[in-house]
Amino acid sequence: MSGLLVARTGRHQQRYEDGYRLIAGWARMGFLLGSVLLAKVKRDMTRCIPFKYRDVEEDGGDSSEKIVEVLMINSTSGPGLLFPKGGWENDETAKEAAVREAIEEAGVRGDLVHFLGCYSFKSKTLQDEFSPEGLCRAAMYALHVKEELDSWPEKSHRERSWLTIPKAIECCRHPWMRDALEKGFSEWCHHGMITTIAKD
Repeated sequence: MSGLLVARTGRHQQRYEDGYRLIAGWARMGFLLGSVLLAKVKRDMTRCIPFKYRDVEEDGGDSSEKIVEVLMINSTSGPGLLFPKGGWENDETAKEAAVREAIEEAGVRGDLVHFLGCYSFKSKTLQDEFSPEGLCRAAMYALHVKEELDSWPEKSHRERSWLTIPKAIECCRHPWMRDALEKGFSEWCHHGMITTIAKD
């Protein structure tokens, strides 16, 4: 690819509705307290679990087996590893946002091949005037990596780590991420890794 990759920053292209920032979709649950309607906002985010196959030699090189490795990146706000994630802007779909964030944060390109489900969590770093409790829901996708870039927008503060699934489960910074890896991704692997998302 020619040209310099640049990460999107700021919120001028973010989707908003009724004063709420929309991140890869949204859910708002309202309830009445006296005569005042209070809204509890949940941010929806897109994340992907990038993966690849690696050949492992067995029996002194007479045969080989393919194992699955997942790509994780370091957190910029503390210890542990994460999967690429991000917001959904008004000129893209949630799937496009997941692919874009994989490029920006982890420097990988590939194909989204399966929707793994939605996982809820709270984030102190995403608490703001629009979501004081920092409630989030992440839509998780499996991304089959086809290319690892030498240069990417967040390379200066992100490190990539290719890990086996058991090792990745140990290194996950957040419990909900371990859950996505164990229940979503691992179960999908166990059932044959069937592609369920058509290429655009």
